[in-house]
Amino acid sequence: MKKVVIGLSGGVDSSVAAYLLKEQGYDVIGLFMKNWHDDSVIISEECPWVEDSNDALIVAEKLGIPFQTVDLSEEYKERIVDYMFNEYERGRTPNPDVLCNREIKFDVFLKIALQLGADYVATGHYCRKGTILNEDGSEIYQLLSGKDPNKDQSYFLCQLSQEQLAKTLFPIGDLQKSEVRKIAADNDLITADKKDSQGLCFIGKVHLPEFLQQKLKPKKGVIVEVPSEAEHFSVSTPNFKNKVAELAFQAEKPKYSLADGKVVGEHQGAHYFTIGQRKGLNVGGTKEPLFVIETDVIENVIYTGQGKSHPGLLRNTLFVKEDELHWVRRDLALKVDETMVVVARIRYRQPLQSAILYKTDNGLYVDFKEKQSAITEGQFVAWYLNDELIGSGVIS
Repeated sequence: MKKVVIGLSGGVDSSVAAYLLKEQGYDVIGLFMKNWHDDSVIISEECPWVEDSNDALIVAEKLGIPFQTVDLSEEYKERIVDYMFNEYERGRTPNPDVLCNREIKFDVFLKIALQLGADYVATGHYCRKGTILNEDGSEIYQLLSGKDPNKDQSYFLCQLSQEQLAKTLFPIGDLQKSEVRKIAADNDLITADKKDSQGLCFIGKVHLPEFLQQKLKPKKGVIVEVPSEAEHFSVSTPNFKNKVAELAFQAEKPKYSLADGKVVGEHQGAHYFTIGQRKGLNVGGTKEPLFVIETDVIENVIYTGQGKSHPGLLRNTLFVKEDELHWVRRDLALKVDETMVVVARIRYRQPLQSAILYKTDNGLYVDFKEKQSAITEGQFVAWYLNDELIGSGVIS
């Protein structure tokens, strides 16, 4: 009998995943990951880990599977939280959920599972795994989107490797969320009607400014409003020698200065803000809401523009550096000067967008057919062929 260790989070998805594995005849062990000790920055009623671990225990008892808690808070702080602080300090916006999957669930947690003699780890993610058999008998694993288009979580797993996928099962990937809740209710699982958790992976919903203030001290600076007809946005496109030069030009962000607009307010630290952000600016009196179009953490200035269609928010092209480029399907990795037509997204739940990949010596350009709003440094871009996620990278 194959042994599977499942990450039981205390939510309905992992509960039903555990139930399905047991039904399929696997020897199942439930493990709850404790990743955080500091409750002072958590909005307590949203996702208290104590309640979650109790729910996970009750589910394990109901299913008749062994259960234990593992404390991964040291690894989580080192690999996720410290990385987050470092990225925000640099004026980038990290995605902790993608990192948590790469560094914690499918690395630290996977290693613990293998030490327990597991053949696989399983999670309650809405995605699927496919297998391609090569002529020589070797296998290539596919990361496929979940069947429920409203819950597809393949984006969060965009940094997984062939080695990690080989050892992973996604039991609920073929189900709709409504079906998962029905299975939980039909089997009297305590999590059947539990709300989905939000916020940081395995921590819960945090007050981000307070969370960041643990390390990044407040620092007063100005908020500048840049008009949409500013010179930056009316620059005519020069003639380029080649496609790469054109892409490099399109991928470059405008660099603003105080002279480009007028001071309309104050903030407590540019490193607390991200491109596309609307909340927290506390500036009134504008015809349309203000959105952050750029943060300058060196000069501690936030540049803003009015409305969602402000040209400072929109770009067609982004760049991923070579050392931040990842292929789930290494056999499909582009060589220098090769291109590929794909669909891609720059954030979770964004509808897939038509794009072309261009590989260069020092990285990869993703050139979208339509302008994208709030392309943000530090976030992940993931690209797909149909419903298969084949690669991803950190936006530069």
